[in-house]
Amino acid sequence: MKNKKTILSASVLFFLGTYAFAQEKVKDSVKTNTVEEVVVLGSRAGARSKIDSPVPVDVFNIKESSAILPQSSIGQILNALAPSFTSTIQTNSDGTDHLDPAQLRGLGPDQVLVLVNGKRRHTSALVNVNGTPGRGTVGTDLNSIPSFALNRIEVLRDGASAQYGSDAIAGVINLELKKDIGKLTGQLTYGGNLTPMANDHTGNFDGQNIQVDLNYGNKIGNKGGFYNITWSSQFRNPTFRAGSESGAIYNAYNAIERRAQNDGVNLSSLFSNIGSVPNPQQLINYIHQYAQGVSYFSPELQNQIQGANSISVLQGLLNKDFSDQELAYRGQNRKDFNMQVGQSKLNNHQLFANIEVPINDNWKVYTFGGYSFRHGTSGGFYRKPNQSRTFTGLYLDGYLPQIGTDIQDLSLSAGIKGKWEGWNIDFSNTFGQNSFTYNIQDTGNTSLRFASPNEFDAGGLKFSQNTINLDFSKKYDVWNGINVAFGAEHRYENFKITQGDEASYTTYDAAGNVWNNTSPRATDFFGNVLPGGSQVFGGFKPANAVDRNRQAVAAYADVEFNFTNWLLVDAAARYENYSDFGSTFNYKLASRIKVAPDFNVRLAGSTGFRAPSIHQIYYNVTSTLFTNNQLLEVGTFSNDSEIAGDLGMPKLKQETSKSASIGFTYRIPSASLTFTADGYFTRINNRILLTDQFLRADVPLEAQKKFDAQGINGAQFFANAIDTETKGIDVVIAHNLRFSGFKLDNSLAANFSQTRKVGDIHSSGLLQSPNLEKIYFSEKSRVYLEEAVPRVKASLSNTLSWKNASVYLRNTYFGKVTGADLIDANGDGITGFNEHQQIGDKIITDLSLAYQFTKNVGLTVGVNNLFDIYPDKNLPASTNNDQFIYSRSTSQFGQNGRYVFSRLNFNF
Repeated sequence: MKNKKTILSASVLFFLGTYAFAQEKVKDSVKTNTVEEVVVLGSRAGARSKIDSPVPVDVFNIKESSAILPQSSIGQILNALAPSFTSTIQTNSDGTDHLDPAQLRGLGPDQVLVLVNGKRRHTSALVNVNGTPGRGTVGTDLNSIPSFALNRIEVLRDGASAQYGSDAIAGVINLELKKDIGKLTGQLTYGGNLTPMANDHTGNFDGQNIQVDLNYGNKIGNKGGFYNITWSSQFRNPTFRAGSESGAIYNAYNAIERRAQNDGVNLSSLFSNIGSVPNPQQLINYIHQYAQGVSYFSPELQNQIQGANSISVLQGLLNKDFSDQELAYRGQNRKDFNMQVGQSKLNNHQLFANIEVPINDNWKVYTFGGYSFRHGTSGGFYRKPNQSRTFTGLYLDGYLPQIGTDIQDLSLSAGIKGKWEGWNIDFSNTFGQNSFTYNIQDTGNTSLRFASPNEFDAGGLKFSQNTINLDFSKKYDVWNGINVAFGAEHRYENFKITQGDEASYTTYDAAGNVWNNTSPRATDFFGNVLPGGSQVFGGFKPANAVDRNRQAVAAYADVEFNFTNWLLVDAAARYENYSDFGSTFNYKLASRIKVAPDFNVRLAGSTGFRAPSIHQIYYNVTSTLFTNNQLLEVGTFSNDSEIAGDLGMPKLKQETSKSASIGFTYRIPSASLTFTADGYFTRINNRILLTDQFLRADVPLEAQKKFDAQGINGAQFFANAIDTETKGIDVVIAHNLRFSGFKLDNSLAANFSQTRKVGDIHSSGLLQSPNLEKIYFSEKSRVYLEEAVPRVKASLSNTLSWKNASVYLRNTYFGKVTGADLIDANGDGITGFNEHQQIGDKIITDLSLAYQFTKNVGLTVGVNNLFDIYPDKNLPASTNNDQFIYSRSTSQFGQNGRYVFSRLNFNF
């Protein structure tokens, strides 16, 4: 801790001291960097200095910084560089393990719009239905785009639905692709987690990561045409951060079963349903015989077993826990039964291209896009031998099921742009598709007993989007300039759910036939029925399969008035109509006032919207969810389902927002210092969320009848259930200095934000009851929304370069968060209705050293999380038998610990 404070303090003093140092060095003719970063995001009038923009825009030069940054994926780069952005690797959350939910200004993953080269990017096919921040949302898969293909990233931190359409409530992220020509550049990165917490807290090294990035570009013709192609491959091993399984593992029956198996007798082969054993005396005799081989049974228990002459009596005797004794007998330890808690295993391959070809002096055609294939494997909850979901006839020691996910992403944008009689015209078509296919491995359909396969195709999700844009803009020489822009958009969307193998979703009876709701079920020895479907992730059923589409058309107008050199006003309006819920109209007004040559005041107000994603409307599945410390089969029913209609659930409609912001920019050219600060407020009405489970026992009598009529025991829905308010402040201070061959860049950025639910919960129909409001919007959902993401995040970075060497130091402050579990956090023996564990604030330090040996070859070595900082440990009640040592329901900085890496950089 002392070292951490020393480095942080030195970094702060170094930053603050540069102003005075710069003032002294001005007399010595210090050369300062007078080139200002320009932005195109947030305005259709073309590029301008980011401090002259009427709305706040961050610019991150990824091409220049990729060699020295510890992070390599877009989400993790932004999480490190942009305090208003949050994205954390998830664990034990099904498909979300392979797609990190990303949030801007504390709003949802689906409330930030992503563009590539200014064109709308399609969202992921995945619906985040598990217990993580962003639950119930559909975000954009940033991991499907190689960061090495990017020139820079622009982040517009302001509501922009009136300019860009749905989803831009929190802001817009624009990924600008490289246009480099005439050289081959590449990176070879090797790293991993060197921490005492590796390998389930036994130490050493895990999470090995190997990544290869290649980029090549060349010109086409002699009029400025080019092509630029990027290939990236990543091979990432999992990390392991569980403790030691502390719960019950083996009972007395498991011990006897093992002794019988050692002698070639499989007790499970003697019955399918314990209530109708073909030869019960044979089973009883075998238990008598092999119980004698369990040396640690007490004489009293042995006598009781030998004296038991019925299965029912034996069931009462053999359910006792003998985990430690049986572990010793089998030569095992408790870590053998750990879950795989940590980052998932991942192989990721990406190809991206950016091409532009002039037709003549005024017109050019362009295309860009790419393909990525990502295969991930993550662990579920361990199926222990003493549980009915484990068929010990095949798995005497239980098993750890694996969720395999194949994620394919395809995008292609093509268009033509140019000038015609003073008008800038851009006509384009952008297609994108993202798919998730689930392959469940090392598992079983327990109800099939011996006939169960150990691998299942569980089906998948696919989302496709096609967007046609026609944009016009023209500048008029009136006052200090007027820019007029207008355009139209047509968007087509399709969402598909494909069914899995029959065995992945079906429950079979004791005879091995599909259970018809009346035939006898297969059971374990204790009479517990054996569940159907592939364990850990049940497949999509034929009834879940959907193939739905919708269309949207939009028209917008945007006029920017430069009344004088000190007053700029931007007005925008947009109309959109969706085929499934109707139309919406939104507007925005923004202004920049130049109070002094280096001091600007900027302000903006807007309305906005987010259309319900087509996924949220039609997604439906019976899932295995970990809820209230239980694994429950729960139906997620689509918004247009029969049960939703019977219960009076209203159709999903758009979220609507009102946003306002005010801020200033201040520049001190003599010291190369820039200050910006922006306060913001966003009100969102009818926010869509995924409810908790409405169990039959909890709903009113009339609703129970509807549940019974369709054979439903529990259901959850997407609903426009709440209103929220978000307020905050963004502060950015940037400095650069050039002296005696040294180049120093400093940046301090901070975000302070708070999101909270306001007003009443929008319950409806037969579920409209004060007692059910805690299910519409549960206490856990409140925490995910309001407190699971840091309300305060700040980053202080310093880059010092001299000749061929560079040093990069960054300290990132992550504010406190709240765990979602309801527990007795204060230890008074009482669990309050909103009592949660507070997870404290932390500072993460990154350090990298880079050296360019020749103009073609360089080397970077570095550390992310230099001091091996971890989140506060969970209180025992939240650890699930010491498996989740750290919270998996918050989004701070992850739980992988120190990451060390080396990177070979080359160009030819």
